[in-house]
Amino acid sequence: MAWNQPGGQPPGGKDPWGRGNGGQNRGGAGANEWLEKLQGMFGGGNPQGEKQVAKYVVIGAVVLWSLFGFYRVEQAEQAVTFRFGQFTGIKTAGLHWHPPLIDSYRKVNVERTQQMPLDSTMITKDENLVDVSLQIQYRIADPKLYTLAVVNPESTLAHAAESALRHVVGSSRMTMILNEGRAAIAQDIQPRLQAYLDTYKAGISVRNVNILEALPPKDVKAAFDDVIRAKEDMERLKNQAETYANGIVPEARGMAARLTADANAFKQEVVDRALGDASRFDAIMSEYRANPRIVRTRMYLETMESVLGKANKILVEPNGAAPLLYLPMDKLGQGQAAGAAPTVVDPLAALNKVPAASTGSSRESARPARNTQEVR
Repeated sequence: MAWNQPGGQPPGGKDPWGRGNGGQNRGGAGANEWLEKLQGMFGGGNPQGEKQVAKYVVIGAVVLWSLFGFYRVEQAEQAVTFRFGQFTGIKTAGLHWHPPLIDSYRKVNVERTQQMPLDSTMITKDENLVDVSLQIQYRIADPKLYTLAVVNPESTLAHAAESALRHVVGSSRMTMILNEGRAAIAQDIQPRLQAYLDTYKAGISVRNVNILEALPPKDVKAAFDDVIRAKEDMERLKNQAETYANGIVPEARGMAARLTADANAFKQEVVDRALGDASRFDAIMSEYRANPRIVRTRMYLETMESVLGKANKILVEPNGAAPLLYLPMDKLGQGQAAGAAPTVVDPLAALNKVPAASTGSSRESARPARNTQEVR
C-alpha cells in the first residue's frame, strides 16, 4: 500500500518530507491539497493537459510581447525607428507599435530650444588672452542625422563652437572684444558654427549665440580695469570739450559775421565818401576855372571857419595894427563862485588897459588908442 493512500504508513513512520504519522500533522494536509489542486489545474500527469498548459503559456507570452510593443510619440517629438539596429523610418506624433526585441526606437524633441554654455580662454589678434563665456541656443533639425551621423552630437556641438570662437577671436583685437565688439563677434560665430555642423551632418540648427562675458585674465584684470576707466574719462572729457565747442563756435562765428558786416559797411562808406569828394572836387574845379579868385577866397574862408571854430580864443586883428592881440575868453569865467552871475567884460575896455611898452616911444604907446578908436 502506498504511503499516501488511506491507512498507509510510510516506511519508518515518516513521509518523504521527514514528517511522521503519514503527513497527518499540522500543515501537511494543506500542502497535499495544494499539490493536488495544482496537478488538477494543469492536467496532472495527463499529456494532453501538459500540451494545453504549454499553449496557454505561449499565448500569454505573445500577449505580453505584443503589449510591450506599443509606444507613444508626443506632439513635439519624433521617433527614429530601427530594425536589428538598421534605420527603418521616422514616426511622428501619435500611438505606434513595433515588435519588441526586433525593432527599437529613439525619441527626439525637435521643437524644444536647447542651450549649451561654453567657457574658454582665447588668444586675440594682438596676442592677448581673454576669457570668453558664451551660450548657444539650438534645435534638432534632422532627427535621423542627429541620431546616426555622429556618436555624441552635444560634444560635436561644443567642439565646433570652440573652433568657431577661436577663429573669430583670433581675428579680432582685445579692445574690440572687451568693449563694443561683442555683438559683432556673436554675429560672426553663428554662421561659422552652422557651417561646421552642416559639414559634420550633425542635424543641429543653431538659433542664436550670445556672448555672456569677455574678460581679461584674472592676473591682469586690475590693470585692464584702469585702462577702461581711463577710456571712460577720455570719453567724458571729450564730450565736455564738444559741449564747450558747441557753445563757443557759434558765438565766434556770429562775431566774425558781425565784424565782416561792419567792415563791409565801413568799406562802402569810405568808397561813397571818396566818390562824393571826387564829385565835389570836380564841381569846384570847374568853378575854379571859371572864377579862380572867388573860389580861392571862399575855400580860404571855409577852411579858417572850420579851424578857428574849434579854438577857445578870440583873435582881434585891427586894420593897420602891428601887434596881434587876443582876448583870453576861456579865462574870463574862471575864479567865479559857483552859482554867481558871470562877469561881463568889455573887450574894448580891456584893450584900453593894455600897458605900454617900457622902452617904446610915445608914438608906439599911442598906437593902441588909435586902434581902439578905429575899432569903434
